[in-house]
Amino acid sequence: MSHDPGALTAASSLPATPPPAAPNQFALLRQRRFAPFFWTQFAGAANDNLFKFAFTVMVTYQLSVSWLPPAMAGLVIGALFILPFLLFSATCGQMADKYDKRALILWVKWLEIGIMGLAAAGFYAQNVPILLVCTFLMGLHSTIFGPVKFAYLPFHLSERELTGGNGMVEMGTFVAILLGNVVGGLMIAVPEAGARQVALACVALAVVGRLCAQRIPPTPATDPSLRINWNPVSETWRNLKLAHQQLAVFRSLLGISWMWFVGAVFLSNFPAFAKEVLHGNEQVASMLLVVFSVGVGVGSLLCERLSHRHVEIGLVPLGAIGMTVFAIDLYFATHALPPHAGYTLSGFLAQPAHWRLIVDLALLSLCAGLYSVPMYALIQMRSQPTHRARIIAANNIMNSIFMIASSVIAGLMLKAGMSIPQIFLALGLANAVVACYIFLLVPEYLLRFIAWILSRLVYRYKITGDEAIPAEGPAVLVANHVSFVDAVLLMAASPRPIRFIMDHQIFKVPVLGAVFRLAKCIPIAPQKDDPETYERAFAEAAKVLREGDLLGIFPEGGITRDGQLQPFRGGLMKILAQAEADGLQVPVVPMALTNLWGSYFSRIERQGAMTHPFRRGLFSRVGLNVGQPVAATQVTMDGLRERVAALLGPRP
Repeated sequence: MSHDPGALTAASSLPATPPPAAPNQFALLRQRRFAPFFWTQFAGAANDNLFKFAFTVMVTYQLSVSWLPPAMAGLVIGALFILPFLLFSATCGQMADKYDKRALILWVKWLEIGIMGLAAAGFYAQNVPILLVCTFLMGLHSTIFGPVKFAYLPFHLSERELTGGNGMVEMGTFVAILLGNVVGGLMIAVPEAGARQVALACVALAVVGRLCAQRIPPTPATDPSLRINWNPVSETWRNLKLAHQQLAVFRSLLGISWMWFVGAVFLSNFPAFAKEVLHGNEQVASMLLVVFSVGVGVGSLLCERLSHRHVEIGLVPLGAIGMTVFAIDLYFATHALPPHAGYTLSGFLAQPAHWRLIVDLALLSLCAGLYSVPMYALIQMRSQPTHRARIIAANNIMNSIFMIASSVIAGLMLKAGMSIPQIFLALGLANAVVACYIFLLVPEYLLRFIAWILSRLVYRYKITGDEAIPAEGPAVLVANHVSFVDAVLLMAASPRPIRFIMDHQIFKVPVLGAVFRLAKCIPIAPQKDDPETYERAFAEAAKVLREGDLLGIFPEGGITRDGQLQPFRGGLMKILAQAEADGLQVPVVPMALTNLWGSYFSRIERQGAMTHPFRRGLFSRVGLNVGQPVAATQVTMDGLRERVAALLGPRP
């Protein structure tokens, strides 16, 4: 395919066919729809960091440049690399939506080869102005690639693969950053030949990236008729308004930017922290970087396993809590350090007191991976495909602003006399405040966390057939009603939020009532007792379906008192009739919660619910069986009850 920008729409008419789901995230590395893209991204990230770090070391230690003192070199190089994100992200996001993403990747990889060719000349001549220009251009290269990267994944990966795919990319990015820094530092330090080795390595990595990109499958444009707005300010504002239409997406953008704020503070302070607080040499500083990078990578890979291959934003509060706890403990760990100066890496590791600090840093970064990956996956899944890349571009701008702000704020805190451990402590406390703010604004994060805890730590929860839950569009989920936490367990089974119609009496239950109000459950009362609440519930249900969301119903009308499936009431038919009047095709998905009868949250003969907490023991096995959707025109209450009864299986 031509790398001429005019050919970028060449494959835009190719149809998208859903690929078979990979059995796990590592299996994606054997598939063409993911592997070439992964290695293209890996090579680009490694090249960025090899080039930047080698250039920084060369200016800091090997050259004497009067107008670029060593103390300013890292700051100037970092600022030049970030500047294109601020200037061009909005434009690049539009390009990623307008053009075929494969063609755009091929074009940007040719650009990288040209930039690295110029950089090679700069390294050979040790010409700092040329290398500064290349720093800006490599920032531009990454600015173009960023929106393409995150818009590419949801096109080729299913919802069940999205978390794992993002985890692999996040892990690969941090490993590439680590390898790029280590290799760049080692190469440039070779006497006399270092600059030439770096020059050759940069060009070689660019060529490898271009060769990997050749195998990327066509990825059609999502909005080929888009007219590009060249004003970055107005376009960024427009994209943020688009994201704000879906609060969960917009708050995720803020959450990801905050993660980059936290990460930038830690990464920028590692050298000084190693020298001034830990009394270690450069090897100790490098070890901190390795631990942080590996931790983020491991956390990113864990997301798929902990989420049962769904986009599980319930992991975000878990990650946020961990980041706060381990940042605070990192501060207290520095109070137990032995007095010494000049530790080598082996000497540092030989001190038992240092291992608490290393574990804190590893777990903090692992939690950062748990925090960020589900947010990226949620943005990809819930953003409209036609402007998904533009929202990612706006996020890149926000990330850059947050990273710049982190440098300024950390610098002011140091100038005010705070120590680096005190900055880490303040960051941990601030993280708790920011997390609470986001989770209260978008309760879905907190609700999914509660659902995750209940389904992973309270029960041993097995879900069967959850792929039958529609990934988009309106649908009604119908389940038997066994316990006070049925709605929470159904939330844990669906990657999409569910609005439930529930008996108004359940809202009076302490704690659970607050949870259901937070989940915006819809109270319903018998028509003869409260006709206003009755009619309002059906009006709200119709609104949920018109907005294309999932509606959950327990048609028995109340929690079973004997463990048996009760007769279904006819309210569902009224909801489906209104949906038909609204011109909607609404499938009904039958579901059956199994083995919950007799558990702590269910009633049981001669005992009420929520008595005798350990009457079923810890981690009791419960399940959810999901049946195939039924077209609204084929639904009858008796037929639906039979389907749910069949999913329950024979009663023991």
